[in-house]
Amino acid sequence: MPAFHEQVRDSLPRLTPDNYRLTSAASWEYNCIAWAVGVTDTWWWPIPGRYWPAEAPREETMSAFLTAFAICHFHPCAVADVEPDFDKIALYALDDRPTHASRQLLSGWWTSKLGPSVDIEHTDPTVLAGGVYGAVVAILSRKTVRSAVRKA
Repeated sequence: MPAFHEQVRDSLPRLTPDNYRLTSAASWEYNCIAWAVGVTDTWWWPIPGRYWPAEAPREETMSAFLTAFAICHFHPCAVADVEPDFDKIALYALDDRPTHASRQLLSGWWTSKLGPSVDIEHTDPTVLAGGVYGAVVAILSRKTVRSAVRKA
């Protein structure tokens, strides 16, 4: 059986053995938009039958997706560099139609749920650009909320 990047060569042409790793099995439980905001029990998309924040327009537009992410406290930022106090999301689009989102990890790598397929970690957002997801069109960030660890 060929490696995953070979299976998706036509749809994700920049994926190589050196710039990604598989992190989960395929699942229909959630998608990239849900995964980007930290949700793993529902599929987010602005179509009937899928979850979408009530305050966001139920349409496949950049404005609607930016509104949905803003409801989750994500706002446009200037750079994709790691900032320890911020969570970051890369939003992708093809012909101005949102297609995908990935989330930055503290390591500097990014994590993506590929539709109903697998989760992967990848070196940077551009690894998934240039194919079916189009281009990275926005980097969004929000202040990280971390639980304080108490020692007894």
